[in-house]
Order: sequence, then structure tokens, then C-alpha cells
Amino acid sequence: MNEVNELLLALGESTKLEHDKWTLEHIYSSGNKKWVANILPYQLLTRSVKDAVNSLMTLDEANEFFENFPDNIETPNYGDKWGRNANYVEINNRAIAEMHGDRTKNGILSSIKILPAIPPSAKSWANCVILSQIFPNIFGDGYNKGAFEENSIYGIKLNAGYSQNIIDFDIADKISPEKQLTAFNLLAHLHGLKTGFRTVISADQIKVAEPYKEDIVFSWDNPEHVELFINEHVKLVKTGFEAIFIDSAKHIGGYEMENYTGVGALPGYSQMQYILYEIRSRSGVTSISFAGEKSTDDFARYKNLGLTTGTAFIEPDNYDEVKHWSDKLKYEKEYAPGVEVSNDNDEGGRTYEQRLNRIRSSLFGYEYASDKLPSFFQMEDLFPLRYDTSTHHLMMTNPSYSLDNTPKSHWEELFTKDDGRAYNAQVADLFIYSLNK
Repeated sequence: MNEVNELLLALGESTKLEHDKWTLEHIYSSGNKKWVANILPYQLLTRSVKDAVNSLMTLDEANEFFENFPDNIETPNYGDKWGRNANYVEINNRAIAEMHGDRTKNGILSSIKILPAIPPSAKSWANCVILSQIFPNIFGDGYNKGAFEENSIYGIKLNAGYSQNIIDFDIADKISPEKQLTAFNLLAHLHGLKTGFRTVISADQIKVAEPYKEDIVFSWDNPEHVELFINEHVKLVKTGFEAIFIDSAKHIGGYEMENYTGVGALPGYSQMQYILYEIRSRSGVTSISFAGEKSTDDFARYKNLGLTTGTAFIEPDNYDEVKHWSDKLKYEKEYAPGVEVSNDNDEGGRTYEQRLNRIRSSLFGYEYASDKLPSFFQMEDLFPLRYDTSTHHLMMTNPSYSLDNTPKSHWEELFTKDDGRAYNAQVADLFIYSLNK
């Protein structure tokens, strides 16, 4: 039995699927590419996982409805170098998790529910969802705190399984955490998406859990820790993830450390080459895309490191600048810098029109579709957040905005209302024109 059907049974649902009427009422389409738009996220997040699976099957671009989730779903095939042209959309799966009082849980289920609202991949390039959290965060994992109490997603714990914020541990006796992640990946693949996750490499931001002992600080000088890092990431790739976004990648090997804002030592250059090679080799997945934060000003350095793309080099507000670099780099098919609509350090304040202009540059800044540069979106670029928070704030803290200690209220209050719905429709209009390129 495939993992999607296992998940449905673990949740007490039937595995028989049905056409989803709600989805049919909210479809946007571009040829055979279909998704839901002109919506608010809570409309999806308050539905059941079974509703989400029905929705994704209803949206299947093959126009073939299966009454049971099929066993042969494969990742969208854009070749081994797909990451060179992809759009990466980071979803903060902790922020959209279920907030029950002071507890945070089931972020992977919320990630499944939001998938129908992510535009599928285009003819010529992939869209890839990046999940912000997989590993436990060091302080406060499984709990939400006040809006200004630190609960950073940038501090992770290895050798401790997966985050209480993300996995549904109430059903872990029926379906393992790894299978829950695999179910998410299969559903994303059905929807025509690639998937990945964020990781950190600053040593003091990583703890290693040891049985019956205090956690210890990670060290790149400890061969056992390096092996643990590799193997933890290989396990995730084997659940179906094909992209890894690497925080602080610019500074690997001590490069331009005067601008480094992480905490702790970073891996050496040749050491990171080895790590990326081993993740590809041990997982058996040659198509992994490694995207590096701000790893863009020395193209040869990052290409030879093993990265596929990086952020924050090209001016995203200037369409002509994006098109210029698309043409300049059109023969570079292994590595290219990307265009940022926004990043995880975004403090908010950008107008809707500014965001839409950056999306236009990202989706259309080229002469030929084969030359398109990669681009980077945050959840807020599709679904605007409430005005008193921001992408970065939700990376550093984990507040519940619920007015009555229920998940539904949190989801309603986390995002903007009618203006957010209208903006989401405008984003969808841009994707309509891009998906058949």
C-alpha cells in the first residue's frame, strides 16, 4: 500500500477518492495546468487531509481521475539539472501548523492541505516547494510562544528524529514520520511539483542529541558529526525531497566572513564539496538541487562547490536587469544565480504592486524559456501575511494568532483577508501566462 493511502487510513478516512466540488469552483488553469486561487489559506487549511487528496486528484493535469491514489506517482521529470531554472516557493510549515492552545503540531498535514493552491510546474521548468522546518528546533519545539519570544527555526537538533511541530505523532504508531513525509512528497508530485527543505550549517545553531545525555554542540571537526549530518539529509532525500536550501551557504570555507550573521563555525570548502557529493551518492538521487543563501557573486566558486543556484545577486525590481542576466548566463546549465521575490529575512513593508512586479521579473525575464533564471518566493508572496508580522518574524518566533485557542482561528488571523484574496488572484493571473512557456 502506498503512503498516501496509509496516511488516509491512519487518519480514519476511506481511501476511495471523489471529485471535489469546492475545488471545481475555485480552479484557475493554464492549458492542462490547474490549481486553486482567489482564495484565503484558511479555506484550505480548515479542510481535511482527505479533502486535500480529493482536491489534488481533481486538479490532476492528466485529466484522469483515480478512485484510489495510484502506486506509480513519480517526480516531474525535467532532467538532472532541473534546479537551474526552477521557481522555489518556501512554505513555513511551522507557521501553518495546528495551534492547539500552546501546542504546535501536524505541520506536514497543513502542508498537504495548502498544496492545491501552489501553481504546478510549467512546460519548461519546475516549481519547487521548500519546507522551512523538518528537524526539531532547539528551543520550544512543539510549542508556540508569545509574539516576541524567540523560538528560532534556525536552530536545529540532529539525531532526534523530526519536529513535534511538523509530524503527526498521534498516528505515528500507524504511519511512521518518514512515511508521512513521503505522503506529502507523493501528493506534491501528483500536483506537478518538486519538493525540498531548508537546512542550516552554522555549527552553534546545531545540537546533537545523545541518549540519556545532554545535547552537545555540533562540530565540523568531528567526523561522527559530519557523518550524522550527511545521513540525516540522505534519509530525507529518500522520502522524496529533491532540493535542499542551505542557510549561510555564501560563507562556506570562510568566504567574506565580515558579512556572516550566523553563529558558529562553517564547513570548509572541500569538506562541503564532499558532503554534497555524498548526499547525492548515498541517496542515489543525482537530480538533487542544492540552493545556497546568497551564494551568487563568484559563480565558479559555487558551481564547483556543487551548488545549483543561489540568491540575492540580481536586482529583482528591474525586469531589464533580470533579462540581461538571463541572456548572459544562458549557456550556464549547471549553476546560475536566482531572482528573489523575497527571502526568509523579509521584514515586510513591501507593497503588493512591488511584490507583483518582482514576480513578473522572475517569471518573464528572459527571451527564451530555456534561458529562464531560477527564482525564490516565500509563502507571503502567494498568501500575504497579517500586517503586524513578517516572514522573518515567523522564522524567529512561533506565535499563535488564535483568538480562541483553536487552529481555525489561527489560520484565519495569520493572513490578510479580502485584499489578500484579491492579491492571490493577481498572482495566479501571472502564473497563467507563464505555465505554458
